[in-house]
Amino acid sequence: MAKGGAGLFTGFTRLSKGLAVLLAIGFLLTSILPSTVEYLALIPGRSIPFVWTVLTAGYLERSIFSLIVSIAALLIVGRLLEPFWGSKEFLKFIFFVNFFASANTFVLAVFLYYVSRRGDFLYVSVSGFHGVLAGFLVAVKQIMPDQEVPFLLKLRAKWLPSMFVLSALIASIILNEPMHFVPFIVFGTYGAWLYLRYLQRKPEAGFKGDASSEFALTTFFPGFLQPLVDPVFAIFEKIFCGRRNQVLEEGQDFDLGKPLPGSDPVEANRRRERGARALEERLGSVTKAETKVVSTENLPSSLENEDMV
Repeated sequence: MAKGGAGLFTGFTRLSKGLAVLLAIGFLLTSILPSTVEYLALIPGRSIPFVWTVLTAGYLERSIFSLIVSIAALLIVGRLLEPFWGSKEFLKFIFFVNFFASANTFVLAVFLYYVSRRGDFLYVSVSGFHGVLAGFLVAVKQIMPDQEVPFLLKLRAKWLPSMFVLSALIASIILNEPMHFVPFIVFGTYGAWLYLRYLQRKPEAGFKGDASSEFALTTFFPGFLQPLVDPVFAIFEKIFCGRRNQVLEEGQDFDLGKPLPGSDPVEANRRRERGARALEERLGSVTKAETKVVSTENLPSSLENEDMV
């Protein structure tokens, strides 16, 4: 049965495995040399001149539990997203979300210091891959929003980012350590949505982003809060999509007979079907591998029975 179990741990992409090794190296480095945390983690009061911490902090895990969770999520989600997007786009997404979460956490810490004059906001040590993990959930929401997650009471994938942020907020109240992980998760979620909504290139259409109503900012909030978010969403739509809407109205450099991916319900359904099909294929490959191993293990006994006859 060892070979059958191995089917569950195969198919991971080279890029995902490389990033997993990077996370493991960072953990080992800080475990052996704890002083390196000061040079790799984000400490807002020391980010100048240590500006590189805005990039390194997101890849630095300091507990074995968070390391295991981060590596597992990276490998599993990478196996789904990287073939769907391509390695270059997958890496670009991770880089953007990590930088966006770290940079905005720095700005938030400085702002809170000037408002409260509390030095602990400037010298809190922040690190972890959870900002990118939050971004992964946003990507899953985009690709397969109606896919049920069985081990979470059949919760639909479109609610995973919101539940992750809510869980982080509740945990911060209980642990009384909000700056250690909440900013990365909140800004990672928002940064991923911002990138996928407005910045991700769509070469087949000549536009960027996903303008579908199923991926609007309001869909991250319960129905009773959506009227409060609508005005904010309208502002961002005008800022980031003004040119796109103008081109659509004028018909310049764009085939009006070709629907914009993400702005058409049919395209949105296709995207969900592709995501669900990709997930089913991966689950099916694992099942076939286990069935093959079971059949192979039963083969000798069958041959032995034939010889006895």
